[in-house]
Amino acid sequence: MDGSSENPPLAPGLYLVATPIGNLEDITLRALRILRSVDRIACEDTRQTSKLLGHFGITTPTVSYHAHNEASRANELLEALQQGGRIAVVSDAGTPGIADPGSVLAREAIDAGIDVFPVPGANAAINALIASGLPAERFAFHGFLPSKEGARRTTFEAVRESLPHSEPSTHVFYETPHRIVVALEDVVSTFGAAHRVALARELTKLHEEFIRGTAGEVLAALQSRPSIRGEMVLLLDGTPTLALHPAGETAHATLGAEVAALIKSGLSEKDALKQAAKSRGLGKSEAYREWQRTKKP
Repeated sequence: MDGSSENPPLAPGLYLVATPIGNLEDITLRALRILRSVDRIACEDTRQTSKLLGHFGITTPTVSYHAHNEASRANELLEALQQGGRIAVVSDAGTPGIADPGSVLAREAIDAGIDVFPVPGANAAINALIASGLPAERFAFHGFLPSKEGARRTTFEAVRESLPHSEPSTHVFYETPHRIVVALEDVVSTFGAAHRVALARELTKLHEEFIRGTAGEVLAALQSRPSIRGEMVLLLDGTPTLALHPAGETAHATLGAEVAALIKSGLSEKDALKQAAKSRGLGKSEAYREWQRTKKP
């Protein structure tokens, strides 16, 4: 069998091509063939993609396609697809459309009757999930957590309210290194320090790391570090029996009991008091006075 029969000409259509999230060995043979064969590659960042293409000796023309020009550039690419073009979409790393550009063009191509082909590969959420130790049969991917505290707390509260009514599952979030500590503080405040979580950092890269344990333990581990770097995936256990805070017994515990539980999970007395005050809507001075009263014999 000759090479032409093994690899027939690439069919017209839109190809959503997953690319490595760190380790270049995670590119698939199919992805390389498609990136070599399409007419054009639409990239989240052409400079970033050029490094990948250069590494594998791929010379296919590229065009920018990112969050700021996604709607307008989609029209241009759709016109080329309607004329029988073959276009690949890639993000800087991972799978297009998953917290990255790609879904707008895919939806418009489908509406126009154009074939859309997924080309599977690396994805941070899935990789983090399967190695987290948390339930993987059912999961919900929420994308990046909101940057503002109020919106982030609202997101966590919505998850907490859903737990008593759901099957065992895992909730998956992306977060940035400069916000991961405050996000974990909100997890402790919303779910309790004993809630099981996992944090995946720098997946597939040289310094890949998983931190697994209770929310209090993971928070304490990060607070002890002089700096925090790398892309983050935060996973929360969605097992209904763990949804005790604040709807169950944890919510009705005294401030002293909550502070004691936080300290036991690994937080310092200062940080534990801060979290307990935050979860109860108390001022620092008021919480401190109540804490001191509980310590008196």
